[in-house]
Amino acid sequence: MHPRHPDIDPQLLSETEEQRELRTVLRDFFTEESGPEDVRKHLATPRGHDETLWTRLAGEIGVHGLAIPEEFGGSGFTFAELAVALEESGRALYCAPLLPTVVLAAHALLNSGDQQACERYLPRIADGTLTATVAGFDEAEPGVGAERSGPGWVLRGAVDFVLDGAGADLIVVRARTTEGARLFACEPAEDTCPRTPRRVLDETRRQALVEFRGAPATPVGESGEVTAALDAGRAALAAEQVGGSGHALDATVEFVAQRRQFGRPIGSFQAVKHRLADVLVALEAARSASAYATACVALASPQLPVAASAAAAVCSETYRLATAEYVQLHGGIGFTWEHPAHLYVRRARSGEVLFGTADQHRTRLAELVGLTTRPAA
Repeated sequence: MHPRHPDIDPQLLSETEEQRELRTVLRDFFTEESGPEDVRKHLATPRGHDETLWTRLAGEIGVHGLAIPEEFGGSGFTFAELAVALEESGRALYCAPLLPTVVLAAHALLNSGDQQACERYLPRIADGTLTATVAGFDEAEPGVGAERSGPGWVLRGAVDFVLDGAGADLIVVRARTTEGARLFACEPAEDTCPRTPRRVLDETRRQALVEFRGAPATPVGESGEVTAALDAGRAALAAEQVGGSGHALDATVEFVAQRRQFGRPIGSFQAVKHRLADVLVALEAARSASAYATACVALASPQLPVAASAAAAVCSETYRLATAEYVQLHGGIGFTWEHPAHLYVRRARSGEVLFGTADQHRTRLAELVGLTTRPAA
């Protein structure tokens, strides 16, 4: 059973001066280079995002390598700095595969303890020349099997709705073997690893069916344990959701201050004030939950499972509320296809189920703190 009281120094939940400077740089960068019209434009491209911007984000600002150790080509900072970047990317609805590449795949490699795999892939993730994703991580029994073929291994099976599955250069796969689940690195080829894009609600976060038909793969580490990588993904998604919620609230406040009815701004009406106050209160709670989960990832705290599930439940519900009010309080214009609100609504709704629903996370929390007798996942 996990202890019920946090073991994180409260000072670690506040931003440092360096993190504030990073936030300012990133907000200016995304405002200038990745506005709503830019997002719409790049959704229609084969890769789904601006590849030049992806390279600049890695090279000019160094976002991709923030949480990667210097020995593997990164900057040697922590997940706390990466969370700042993720929050700002969520605020701008940046549509490149940061979450699967820089968080899920990178942390899976780091947590594996496989020096050779880290040396091979992490420098390319850090410099933006390699995109990556994971498959089979959220399945109790992997849908992919691994078998020996001569001196190496091949994968057989399929995983659906893989983040950036159709475009990623590397897939870290959790597959079953005769000795139990294990991680494998697969660089997909068309003949042995066909990938079919799926039509999804949130087009800014592409997903695909990935099939393995004797795809060559290399073992990564000795274990199939991926809970820590998944929890890092939950903390990262929470940071994104805080950023998106912040945008929704700020844009709505700006609109109601300008839109006039009955001779005064609609933001002066008490009913509107109450609704915006509810969003603000929820957003502050989400910031706290996200900050705690971020600190737990950065410190590899044993409290991470609790913090990650708490953040997942709180931040997903806050994002849903914030985007609902984003649409409603913009009135008729909020319902139009041309307005960016619907893009945020889609991101919010898809994120609610990405790593489990809020109810599933509450159930996990109950198990982790000993309120139920079933073992926690």
